[in-house]
Amino acid sequence: QVQLVESGGGLVQAGGSLTLSCAASGRIFSSYVMGWFRQAPGKEREFVVAIHWSGGSTYYADSVEGRFTISRDNAKNAVNLQMNSLKPEDTAGYYCAAKTRYGTSYSPLLYDYWGQGTQVTVSS
Repeated sequence: QVQLVESGGGLVQAGGSLTLSCAASGRIFSSYVMGWFRQAPGKEREFVVAIHWSGGSTYYADSVEGRFTISRDNAKNAVNLQMNSLKPEDTAGYYCAAKTRYGTSYSPLLYDYWGQGTQVTVSS
């Protein structure tokens, strides 16, 4: 079992920055992929970014590439998401997830463990 707890959401003005953190506990293997997804009211959950727990490859949605950066904090067993140049369209609930199975990192269907989510609101 893997437990994920997100933190760091909040309200920020357009152009501002926020850092989200996902603290992981339980048995986490180097083969796992950690991802961030977001979901706005009335919309489907969409992929934002992912990183291999082993610290190698990263994957970004086109909408956030160049503005968001994912990283691992080995000391804290956490994955962080630095979000810069935020836009009102980034407003959503942000969810951390862990994928244990082989397959694309872009689909939420392949992620087995999810955090409770943290709200990010960007005002214009």
